[in-house]
Amino acid sequence: QVQLVESGGGLVQPGGSLRLSCAASGSIFSILPMGWYRQAPGKQRELVATITSGGSTNYVDSVKGRFTISRDNAKNTVYLQMNSLKPEDTAVYYCRREYSRDWGQGTQVTVSS
Repeated sequence: QVQLVESGGGLVQPGGSLRLSCAASGSIFSILPMGWYRQAPGKQRELVATITSGGSTNYVDSVKGRFTISRDNAKNTVYLQMNSLKPEDTAVYYCRREYSRDWGQGTQVTVSS
């Protein structure tokens, strides 16, 4: 099991930017596929973006062109850069090791004027 801790959430105006971080434990982080998910009030949790050990990425259509997932293996950290934020991006964002039951505690992102 890998421990995951998210940070970087907060309140931002529409059109603004935010960068989320997910710090992972363990010495094998570099080989792990990672993902970011989000859950808005009253809605199902959805996959936002994934990144493989080789750096290949995938995104849900609603964030393509606005969000970027990346990783820094030297820091055991996965990032989610969020630009051009919209009110509908408001949710709790979670980091996850793909194909596992390892989840972070979540960080709140609120987009509002």
